[in-house]
Amino acid sequence: MSVASSNHPANTPTNRRFRIAMVCDFFYPRLGGVEMHIWSLSYHLLSLGHKVVVITHAYNCPEDYTDSSNNGTLSNNSKKKKKSSSKRTGVRYLPGGLKVYYCPFLPMVDQVCVPTFTISLPLLRWIFIRENIDVVHAHQATSAMANEAVTYAAELGLASVYTDHSLFGFDDLASIVLNRVLKTTMSTVGAAICVSHTCRHNFILRAHLLPNLVHVIPNAIDSSKFYPDPSKRNNDRITVVIISRLVYRKGVDLLLGIIPSICKLYPHVDFLIGGDGNKKQSLQRMVHREELNDRVEFLGFVPHQNVRDVLVRGHVFLNTSLTESFCIAILEAACAGLFVVSTNVGGVPEVLPPDMIELCHPNVDSLVDGLSKAICHRMDGVDPYKFHERVSRMYSWNRVANETVAVYETVYSKPRLTFLQRLARYKTVGRVAGYVACLLAITLHFVVKLVEWWQPGHLIDVVPDWTNVDNDEKVKKSNRRR
Repeated sequence: MSVASSNHPANTPTNRRFRIAMVCDFFYPRLGGVEMHIWSLSYHLLSLGHKVVVITHAYNCPEDYTDSSNNGTLSNNSKKKKKSSSKRTGVRYLPGGLKVYYCPFLPMVDQVCVPTFTISLPLLRWIFIRENIDVVHAHQATSAMANEAVTYAAELGLASVYTDHSLFGFDDLASIVLNRVLKTTMSTVGAAICVSHTCRHNFILRAHLLPNLVHVIPNAIDSSKFYPDPSKRNNDRITVVIISRLVYRKGVDLLLGIIPSICKLYPHVDFLIGGDGNKKQSLQRMVHREELNDRVEFLGFVPHQNVRDVLVRGHVFLNTSLTESFCIAILEAACAGLFVVSTNVGGVPEVLPPDMIELCHPNVDSLVDGLSKAICHRMDGVDPYKFHERVSRMYSWNRVANETVAVYETVYSKPRLTFLQRLARYKTVGRVAGYVACLLAITLHFVVKLVEWWQPGHLIDVVPDWTNVDNDEKVKKSNRRR
């Protein structure tokens, strides 16, 4: 059963326009699942008439020039021009009127800011007051800014929502520390959203939240950007497409055994690999060793706007991820008309109906068997246009935006927690950690009072609301006067 057909928060119509702050370390110019989710959700919330600002940290954004003759990708034979870089900082506007605050915070590892506890408070508080924010919506457990924003929101009397995008374990040191931090910061959150039921179960166990506070709202795609085009395929051969970050978590090591086996079994099958990462050289060495250079093509990094152009060249999409909360890549592939073969991990079984996907165990033998079934049997009944139509009906960003607004409405209508209520919740974090959390909460409370004395809220200029709906109405009035 696909996650799109499961129960979601009631889509209650409301005339309220929320002012929403999306907070996360991960955003444009970095591209990934979380970044695309925030951008797409923000854009569709704007189209519904809500005010949305994104708060992230400053980015150094190198501008890579790509070879336009290679579908916008960089292959091994492409000539790379000289790179230039710029600092994306301050306030920027993205297409569609989305306002982004690139704050001058120091990134640490993987573009995650150094946890500051209170140093980021004055600037985030200033933005919340200046934008007259109603709801703080934080994203991703590994984002320091997101965890701090949820804590600040409770202290400042703002409604807060958190979206979890990934699955994490319980037995390694990094996961244990992250789960304890998440349990602390989620103690005062108004509601949480997970992108799949598997993600929800994992999140409830990690954050120790009441199940009625955690909602399931799946990801979505803009189906108009993934329209099938069978004419781009080479129908004399079968092309298996792989588009992924070439790292361990994406199961690239499995490809070292899958590709030679499939090429040996089926001489008419080729592989098209898009993506970059630290495992790319291992794949290239394997291809060279097995003398498969004429059957495996490496595209390098593929910009998101060119993903569809790569997908429509194939017949089957292969996903070998070792863990996935919700795999947006297989959704894009199915929307473009490809049959999907994927590892049966995390929330992947919830994404597509059984007749659109072949699920396999995360090992070489199972994936070779699944790919063989797709090549010999299951591809025969695939109609790319029907696949596209079905995905379009199942997944829509408008639906995601409306269901998210329903969560905002529920959270906003709740009374805010008092200082003593927050302390009582922090105390439940643990026998020792609970007292440490309470001590930190008391410290934060006095820091907020100090910042309020130093920078009174009534002296901060409030930005007038300006939404896409306001803009459309003003354009219509101007046209009437003419």
